[in-house]
Amino acid sequence: MEWNYEGFIDSNGIPVFETPSEEVKGPFGDYIDIGVIDHWQNEADGLKNDQDALNEFYRQFPRTEEHAFRDETKNSIFNLVKIYEQIDINEESASYSRGNFQWAGGIKDTTVRFLPNQQGRFNISWTPQLNIQNKQIIKNGLKYPGNEHMGAFGCDSYDISGTVDGKGSKGALHGLTKFSMEDAPANSFFLEYIARPATAEMFFEDVLMALVFYGMPILCENNKPRLLYYLKRRGYRGYSMNRPDKVWNKLSTAEKEVGGMPNSSEDIKQAHAAAIEMYINDHVGLKLDGEYGDMAFNATLNDWAGFDITRRTKYDATISSGLAIMACNRHLYSPKSNVQRDKINLTIAKYKNKGYNSKLIKQ
Repeated sequence: MEWNYEGFIDSNGIPVFETPSEEVKGPFGDYIDIGVIDHWQNEADGLKNDQDALNEFYRQFPRTEEHAFRDETKNSIFNLVKIYEQIDINEESASYSRGNFQWAGGIKDTTVRFLPNQQGRFNISWTPQLNIQNKQIIKNGLKYPGNEHMGAFGCDSYDISGTVDGKGSKGALHGLTKFSMEDAPANSFFLEYIARPATAEMFFEDVLMALVFYGMPILCENNKPRLLYYLKRRGYRGYSMNRPDKVWNKLSTAEKEVGGMPNSSEDIKQAHAAAIEMYINDHVGLKLDGEYGDMAFNATLNDWAGFDITRRTKYDATISSGLAIMACNRHLYSPKSNVQRDKINLTIAKYKNKGYNSKLIKQ
């Protein structure tokens, strides 16, 4: 952008990038007293309170490839300033590994390891220490995740392997940590998976291996239940979280069988969007402590930026990441029972102490 920005070319046809320390004339004899980069930054800073205008400015006058390919976003429900601050920081400092998970020795239901591969489907920014990888608890013969206190996954699954047009929505999986006493970053997205393998079973196996490797549970939509039944059939029902907004005896038969939560009711949609909004405000972009967030995955950030709650099925990464946030903050959605208790009468009895016998003073 800065190479051909009108008004910032000197009389020799050379762009003025930095603010000049000496007088510089343009081709028409006018003085150029500010560099194009400083001018661009001033314009961007002036639009920080208007999220849609700032996004449009980035699109029209891009300084990076990320700016050039941003979608037009009108009336975004999320804070675009913080999202784009994080995207810009990621271009300078974000780091994550790409690869795939694999069962040790190719034997299923053993231990899982991560293999770096530039063509892999997983992006990960953190892995647990060796002593807590593949951590599992056996209760009554059933398998449960051993690191549930450290974080959780959210998933937007799909049931059909192929579609007529060959497109179809992608499967998405996100892992998020929560505060714990373990050696792990708190409130940090550490895994991003947005892909559509050749078959749905390959996707299910990818999800299962990630759950086993990190030893964390998953909150998944039960509108598309094949993944949940796949986990149950493989003996991993204990990894599938029940919906956090209902107690056990209020769950449906299917919900008790495989877990998961519906993502179709208006209340759930609003709670899901509010969870992402809360996370963005607290942990994305420039934070209150002056540090920047560590959300390293630009694909998810861009999905948040373009999210339209009225057409939410298009945004696989947003659905998945929102479920991960809800899973890590399940206490916020726990039903609160209205228990009415009788007031305790704390009136202190008073007596007259005249004569040999005390007499109760009636009130």
